[in-house]
Amino acid sequence: QVQLVETGGGLVQAGGSLRLSCAASGRAFSGLHMAWFRQAPGKEREFVGGINWSGGMTYYGDSVKGRFDISRANAKSTLYLQMTSLKAEDTAVYLCAAKSTYSSGRYLTPNDYDSWGQGTQVTVSS
Repeated sequence: QVQLVETGGGLVQAGGSLRLSCAASGRAFSGLHMAWFRQAPGKEREFVGGINWSGGMTYYGDSVKGRFDISRANAKSTLYLQMTSLKAEDTAVYLCAAKSTYSSGRYLTPNDYDSWGQGTQVTVSS
């Protein structure tokens, strides 16, 4: 199993930007399909964006498409989420997730992933 640690959360004004990082350890990062999810109080965990092992394929949830960008640096075993044009409804705990088995498709549900970080809080003030 892989260990994941998110950083970069904080308080930002609406319209602002923030970049989250997720550091991975425990197994080869370059072989992992990765994703970001978020969870607000009282709501289900929501898919934010996913990226394949090479970074050549990225895909996003409808609510963040065009505003968020997911990327990875395999040499640094790190996943990123660049968030722009932030809105109050983006407020949530953001979690990174890893799918350890080889995969070539798109995976949008929490059950598709078997390793999770502890999350980092993002709060957007309006």
